[in-house]
Amino acid sequence: MDTHSSVAQAEIPGQYSASYVWTISSVAALGGLLFGYDWVVIGGARPFYESYFQLNSPQLVGWANSCALIGCFLGSIISGGASDRFGRKNLLLLSAVLFALSSVLTGWAYSFAAFIVWRMIGGVAIGIASNVSPTYIAEVSPAPWRGRLVTLNQLTIVVGILAAQIVNWLIAEKVPEGATSALIRLSWNGQYGWRWMFTAVAFPSIVFFLGAIFIPESPRWLVKAGNADESRRTLARIGGEEYANRASKEIQTALGAEQGSGIVLHELFSPALRKVLVIGVTLAVLQQWSGINIIFNYAEEIYHSAGYGVSSTLFNIVITGTINLVFTMLALGLVDRFGRRALMLFGCAGIALSHTVLGFTYKAGTKGLPILLITLFTIACYALSLAPVTWVLISEIFPNRIRGLAVSISVSALWIASFLLTFSFPILNRTLGSAGTFWIYAAICLAGFFFVLSRVPETKGKTLEEIEHDLTSAPGLASSAPTA
Repeated sequence: MDTHSSVAQAEIPGQYSASYVWTISSVAALGGLLFGYDWVVIGGARPFYESYFQLNSPQLVGWANSCALIGCFLGSIISGGASDRFGRKNLLLLSAVLFALSSVLTGWAYSFAAFIVWRMIGGVAIGIASNVSPTYIAEVSPAPWRGRLVTLNQLTIVVGILAAQIVNWLIAEKVPEGATSALIRLSWNGQYGWRWMFTAVAFPSIVFFLGAIFIPESPRWLVKAGNADESRRTLARIGGEEYANRASKEIQTALGAEQGSGIVLHELFSPALRKVLVIGVTLAVLQQWSGINIIFNYAEEIYHSAGYGVSSTLFNIVITGTINLVFTMLALGLVDRFGRRALMLFGCAGIALSHTVLGFTYKAGTKGLPILLITLFTIACYALSLAPVTWVLISEIFPNRIRGLAVSISVSALWIASFLLTFSFPILNRTLGSAGTFWIYAAICLAGFFFVLSRVPETKGKTLEEIEHDLTSAPGLASSAPTA
């Protein structure tokens, strides 16, 4: 019998300390909540800060809405090597500090230049959290629970998104339908309301910082750093002495097989790892170029073009966030039941279909409720699949010794793709129209379906070390066969 399979099969969920595992994972996932809030708050604030700063070109609008992605890219690049050197916990603490500072200083910026700078620093916090939170959770999770625990990070992202949407709606709900840009600029919302939309994230940032002080360091990172005793103590708290002995031996064996010089970039492009890196980077890009973040970041423009006013638009955005939350919670129970591949294939097909129909709806000049219903269906497909499962796969497919760097590269690709998507939408929308723009996103999702079908392996139920063994030694990566 394969020793890796026997380890996975020997792990019985009842032996774990559910309260401890879920508590430390939930604290790490607070980084996702801040990520979600800070990422989406910009959409509801747009009508107000654009009027305040008098942004009058699609280039300035695109830059204001996408500048944080430069910081996201820098944060994801920094966090890769830094988390491998200084540990996952310290990077979580750093992101909490940056979230708190940037939210306050973005909200109370009185020049467009200062607004851009602090949005970018907030992006650095998002980049760190998007890299380290799912990595930490994957490294402390028992194999049978890893999918749902990493999906917990996506759930908190969605909670953060919904919280931002509710805050935006509550602050802006008194804007009259049909209000002009000049009227908005002179209103309380145009002068101060949008500032509180950004500032609100400072409070959960403090909670995240205090919680992260008390969680343990990742046991896999501790072994790599030469602190096997502390690693074993954490593993014992997770699953008892027998689990700690077995997991410690497996981690040390996997790391021992990788001993050599320090991590160097060319290792990632060796034949065995290059295929895995391509999977991680492609999935990261696919998640963004599926076009869903356009619905979140440019929801005001999408619903305005469908005939909704400012208040109605912000209420519709709350509905989209609620649907996102409900279906992400559903994904929490499905990712370890049906596996990663099935959900990804469903998501790619469903989103491609939705974008195609949405394009025809725009082409026909349809307004109002049909646009809302189609976008809700699109978000439901995304929340069940690409949103959570991409993070699960990225956090688990790379070998232990280079996980921080490899995840960093994949997440950096995600933020580059997100920047290109967000910055280009106003230009594409003006050039091709809404129909042509969403048809492009549909074609990308269709290509993603065939990539997942041919290249993405099933990782359900396997330990991180077993996944490493399978992906770096087997000639064929994609396998539809489920693993017990």
